[in-house]
Amino acid sequence: FIIGVAMDRTDPANPGSPSWLYMILIAVTLAVAAIPEGIPLCVTISLSIGCSDMVKKNVLVRKLAAVETLGSASVICSDKTGTLTEGKMTMVNMYAGGVNYDVEGKGFDPTVGGIRRGKAGTDASSDIAVRSSLLAAVLCCNTTISKVRDPETGEEKWEPKGNSSEAPIVVAARKVGFSEDICKEYPRALEIPFSSSRKMMLTVTDVSGRDVLCSHGMAFPAGTKYLAVCKGAPNFIIEYCTEQLMPDGTAAPMTEAMKKEVLDVVDGYSSRALRVLAIATRAMSNMPFDMNNEDITTDQKFAACRSGLRLVGLVASIDPDRDGVPESVLSARGAGIRVVMITGDYLKTAIAIAHNVNILQPQDNEALAAVDCARLRP
Repeated sequence: FIIGVAMDRTDPANPGSPSWLYMILIAVTLAVAAIPEGIPLCVTISLSIGCSDMVKKNVLVRKLAAVETLGSASVICSDKTGTLTEGKMTMVNMYAGGVNYDVEGKGFDPTVGGIRRGKAGTDASSDIAVRSSLLAAVLCCNTTISKVRDPETGEEKWEPKGNSSEAPIVVAARKVGFSEDICKEYPRALEIPFSSSRKMMLTVTDVSGRDVLCSHGMAFPAGTKYLAVCKGAPNFIIEYCTEQLMPDGTAAPMTEAMKKEVLDVVDGYSSRALRVLAIATRAMSNMPFDMNNEDITTDQKFAACRSGLRLVGLVASIDPDRDGVPESVLSARGAGIRVVMITGDYLKTAIAIAHNVNILQPQDNEALAAVDCARLRP
């Protein structure tokens, strides 16, 4: 080491570096080569330095071996909602009774904004299709919103408790006048939660004694005692729909042309990076299975209730990109790491968001780079 420093030996690959630094690396290399027992010590020191550098960037590493594993990563698989996006969805559009509506307001405050129809911006809070769609959707939700006080600022703000995709539905329902306790007026008889295979959630509500769903809502057929509501992926729910709600509250048979029109609306919303959920209902005079039979599986109950649905509407919400995500994706790409987004969202919505956060580049072939998981199964 002393001789090398005295002779001013520098790194041939980096002549501008000081000679003492280069000779330290040489001395450590020779020491490890001569004494193999020094390798664990050198590795531990190197990993510790790596941990220290990562802590300065707000990354806490509990096990030293994780630093080496992270350094060899070549692919990062990430969820979308709440990871690449903020997970704070706000409804901006809805489609009900064949009509497009704009939803005003931002955040979770139900006292700000409303629902408007057409370019003239006519108030649509009393439209049959709007009220029927939102109440039906709320009956298939488990999320609530309430005012809470910020412990730091002391200010009151609205916050949801529950699923982030249901929060904009509850907020929009409050905007058209439905109360906080509206669900208590409609006893729930059955709930089948969302699953990745079903792509939807289903509830059955007791509506005995009601002729209409609500004030300014769609009418029920005579003898209706239960109302099944499905909420989930539009392309799955539409396949089970045989009717569509009209603006005047009546129902029309759902033809293939009408299904295509609805899917075109879904594609239009999705291309703007909006998350779209379809709402469909089925009025029933009796439960289609024996509620006391414990041998009936959840899938059998689901199959019995989901047929013959009536499409009442679509709700489209925006989930803003999380700050710093596009830059982080570009940094990972520059380090030779491929970033993959895995989401249960509609394909076109996923593509639009992937473009926004730089996961998909303009030159990428969407047909190959963005695929539905069904295509990956044998």
